Amino acid sequence: MDVAQLASGGAPLLGEPPPIELANTSYAVRGRPKDGLQSTEHLAAWLRDMRPRLAVPLADVDLLTVTDSDLQAAREVRDAVRDLAAATVGGHDLDQAHVDTLNRQAGRTPRWRELRTTPEPHVTVRTAGRPVAAAIAEMAEEAVVLFAGPLRHQLCACPGPGCVLHFVRDTTRREWCSPGCGNRARAARHYAKVRQEKGR
Repeated sequence: MDVAQLASGGAPLLGEPPPIELANTSYAVRGRPKDGLQSTEHLAAWLRDMRPRLAVPLADVDLLTVTDSDLQAAREVRDAVRDLAAATVGGHDLDQAHVDTLNRQAGRTPRWRELRTTPEPHVTVRTAGRPVAAAIAEMAEEAVVLFAGPLRHQLCACPGPGCVLHFVRDTTRREWCSPGCGNRARAARHYAKVRQEKGR
């Protein structure tokens, strides 16, 4: 099978930091919860689409050998990030069990940076484990940095109707996870106003 033919789980990619993108694989369509990581094929397709943004290089053969263990680890990281994001946005204490999950997953696969000199000096990430497991561990580590750093103060839950996604507010004007959610929110306000005026 060609990696281009992998069926995705339909999860949106919004240009958020990788841990938030992973958290957003649990999303909603018209208010109904959806899981973008139902199968190893969904995870492989999601990793394929995220490849350019991951430090750990993933070859096609790596994506074609995603395991149930990889899927379980990705879901654990996703669920921990979602819970910690909701707690952060809500101003609540972080659940220690989810913190422990991130810390455990971040340390699962050793990774290190090496200097390469050709064609010109650059850094490459190496791993002693399977690349997919290392990529998942990398996302857990990035989540640790996100929740301990200044970006946590810019983390938002999308207020769009029926939306359950999180995003990092990169500008003060940004209110929704995507233009689509913004359009739906404006349309909902408009229809509510029209109904209210008709009711008078």
